[in-house]
Amino acid sequence: MFKFKTPSKRTLEIMSEVAKGNVEKDYEESCINKINDLTGKEHVRMTSSGNNSIFIALSAVEGDIIIPDQGAWHGFKQIARFLNKNIITVKTDLGLINTDYLDDLDIQDSSALIFTSFAGYSAEQDVRSICKYCNDRNITTIEDASAGIGDDKNNLGKNSDIILASTGSPKMINAGSGGFISTDDEEVFKKTALPQKLSKTSQIVCSGIDNELNQVKDNLEVSLNATDYVKKHIPDAIHADKRGLNVIIPNDNAKSICWDLKRTLTTDKSGFITTCPNYNRVKQKAICVEIKNLDYPCLKNEYLDKIIDEVTCRL
Repeated sequence: MFKFKTPSKRTLEIMSEVAKGNVEKDYEESCINKINDLTGKEHVRMTSSGNNSIFIALSAVEGDIIIPDQGAWHGFKQIARFLNKNIITVKTDLGLINTDYLDDLDIQDSSALIFTSFAGYSAEQDVRSICKYCNDRNITTIEDASAGIGDDKNNLGKNSDIILASTGSPKMINAGSGGFISTDDEEVFKKTALPQKLSKTSQIVCSGIDNELNQVKDNLEVSLNATDYVKKHIPDAIHADKRGLNVIIPNDNAKSICWDLKRTLTTDKSGFITTCPNYNRVKQKAICVEIKNLDYPCLKNEYLDKIIDEVTCRL
């Protein structure tokens, strides 16, 4: 049986001690300092969830909200609608943002593009080129780095104007709840005082985030390597040559195959096999193997080989 990723034992121990009142450390300040370092941004706010971080970021935008046509997070559109923002959808290459498609759009000044570090968790965005394009055109870039925080190779979670993340399960920073938003633009926080007050989190959650931040770089690397291993051994995966945290395999019989896989690749809690079409992944029939959902001991080759065998025999 596979194990679903949960906060580490040490993280839970620290949170328990803080809840009992046995620790006086300011964990919020400690988190902010670590996130300053990870994102390279001057200003950081801890929040109660990733969606609240998105709410704060979009509240600060005066113009249009540009979202990918797939491979993002459905909360982007839901929150933008709630805030009565004008939404522009940009065509993508199965979630990957191609700046040529942005040229086709009529975008007003002071607009923002919001996207995830990895398209559908499956392929890293070319964040440098996206940010350069947007910076040259006065478009704010908002990156949901829930999956990309801690990346040293291509600096995911560093280049965009606003970096935000969820720290709930089963994210890279896995404290069970919470989130953050960071930026060099202090005006973002001056414009959003009320939503910040409504999304404050506790020292208990911050203590969990603080401990998880210590391992995030190593955990991300292990997860990326595991996904790469699976991609190399399962035929026809989309974005097979890209770094990512899940494996998506197009198949017209995806629903039936996923149903079978869920019965053979069992977990102790939530599963790691999902079915597309799904806006958060790709909008076509496909099997999605969520490597990011698995606890780190289950990312060893003996477990990954089991996944490969069960998937490939059904394709």
